Amino acid sequence: MIEFGTGGWRAIIGDEFTKENVQKIATAIALECEDKRIVVGYDRRFLSDVAAKWFSEVMIAHGIHVYFINKAVPTPIIMFSVKQLNTNYGVAITASHNPAIYNGIKVFTQGGKDATEDYTAKFEASLKKGIEVITDDFDQGLKQNLIEYLEPGNDYIDSILSMVDISAIRNANIKALIDPMHGVSKTSLTIILSTARVDVDIINSRHDTLFGGKLPSPASSTLMHLSEKVAKEHYDIGIATDGDADRIGIVDEKGAFIHPNLLLSLIYDYLLRVKKQKGAVVRNLSTTHALDAIAKAHNELCIETSVGFKHITMNMEKYNALIGGESSGGLTIRGHINGKDGIFAATLLVEMLGITKKPLSQLVSELEDRYGKFYFVEHNYEFSNEKKELVKKRLENRSTLAFSKPLKEVKDFDGIKFYFEDDSWISCRFSGTEPLLRVFAESKDEKAILEDVSTLVHYLGIQDDLQS
Repeated sequence: MIEFGTGGWRAIIGDEFTKENVQKIATAIALECEDKRIVVGYDRRFLSDVAAKWFSEVMIAHGIHVYFINKAVPTPIIMFSVKQLNTNYGVAITASHNPAIYNGIKVFTQGGKDATEDYTAKFEASLKKGIEVITDDFDQGLKQNLIEYLEPGNDYIDSILSMVDISAIRNANIKALIDPMHGVSKTSLTIILSTARVDVDIINSRHDTLFGGKLPSPASSTLMHLSEKVAKEHYDIGIATDGDADRIGIVDEKGAFIHPNLLLSLIYDYLLRVKKQKGAVVRNLSTTHALDAIAKAHNELCIETSVGFKHITMNMEKYNALIGGESSGGLTIRGHINGKDGIFAATLLVEMLGITKKPLSQLVSELEDRYGKFYFVEHNYEFSNEKKELVKKRLENRSTLAFSKPLKEVKDFDGIKFYFEDDSWISCRFSGTEPLLRVFAESKDEKAILEDVSTLVHYLGIQDDLQS
């Protein structure tokens, strides 16, 4: 059974990610594509380019004009193209930050937004009923002008350059090291930063469908080489992006990994305090409450949503929010695309260095002096379906779960989140893209939050299943 998660549909290559399933999904989308136009793009994963053609062959059989991006590109470029061309739909063949054995499909709707459950529920309903797959030949589609090659890179790059202070960056003599993690950000990031006269070097840029044997997710555990090289060779910043470049990982000039929660907080504070912009912030329920503190200090709102960037996008529109983001490294700001963009986020951080003329480590220290230091804990647990059902039951019937401090509130709109009276919190939810239970927690008291996490995982019976 094909089901969409928080970041689209993802499956193991050769198991559920097959030509048959890709074309079934394409058919379900084609049946909903009223304007008969769609943008199709792909990343550097194994079979992504081929699967993009499988997908397009279904579209043209249904009389849908395909704007086909004929090279591996960042997912944000595909979203930008959907917005720019004002198509009803767009897709990226990608599994984002998942392990190399996965591939998948991200679906975007008008304006370049991540498809919400309203859309994916329609696709799933069609798939459950059973649908007939019809296809036409890709090369014939090109000859008949049903498939049109699209080259949106320059427009996307120009759009980002128009939103930052290039002169401030040019005058700062910044030296940056980029790690695309064998993904697709190299060209865009290099052009943008070089245009701003940043001295750029690159590692891990060759095409490798195994991503160098690592998870293509920018985290402290996967960026050790970047950290060492930045510190040793005196770079001002290390920039990493995930497999499809919609998430970011940053290393400061000392080689220290800067958690995405801190990056979000830095950028929001910078936009409000330095650039004098106004607006709320939108975060998901597993992202730092430091954003709440920053919003409160500037008389702004902080809106909490379910996990999935589509929820952040919807609420950014609803509240005309300035910035939206998540603890996994995805963010965007008002006026840019309607989804997360690691390339734009990196550019904005470089602008911050240029305008403030301060090293990144100092900016972090000053931020914590201003709003306090927040300790954040994240653990992932993987186990059998049988144990998953047991964990679900324990979460539902949690009358015997007792923490060491009083609770203020419990919400269960996306997993479970416990809010304590001292403003610390713990959340746990099953991943929508991987077979994992994710536990997040935050407090200004590091010892206390570790004790609370221990209480929760012991109650759930998963303390021996820690994965990361």
